[in-house]
Amino acid sequence: MPLVEAGWVVLDCAEPEKLAVFYKELLEGEETGANANRVEIRGADGLRMAFRRDANATPPSWPRPENSLQAHLDFDVADLDAAERKIVELGGRPLETRDASGPFEQRSYADPAGHSFSLRSATPTAPKQG
Repeated sequence: MPLVEAGWVVLDCAEPEKLAVFYKELLEGEETGANANRVEIRGADGLRMAFRRDANATPPSWPRPENSLQAHLDFDVADLDAAERKIVELGGRPLETRDASGPFEQRSYADPAGHSFSLRSATPTAPKQG
């Protein structure tokens, strides 16, 4: 048995129940535990996340420098457009960023509590022309 096992990605937020629903639906997962100050989920691919209550949580301001980036999640997806529609339906919002260059298309979003994350096409695309 290893000394340290894989743990959780934990996001602080004012309303952990609501944020857990957003990620549970996005990751097609299930709730695995909850108490008054923490909700835990496991995504369909095994990713474990927890959402901890912090009444004073301040959302990061990324890409603006005022409150910078506190944490950043990346998810691979097969269909960026379908994933974006799901994110918006669940209460997330696109972040205005420049297009990523290179063979992978990437888009950035904020969850309902303001944490930033990116979706990256799991399939490389041809370089943009023009």
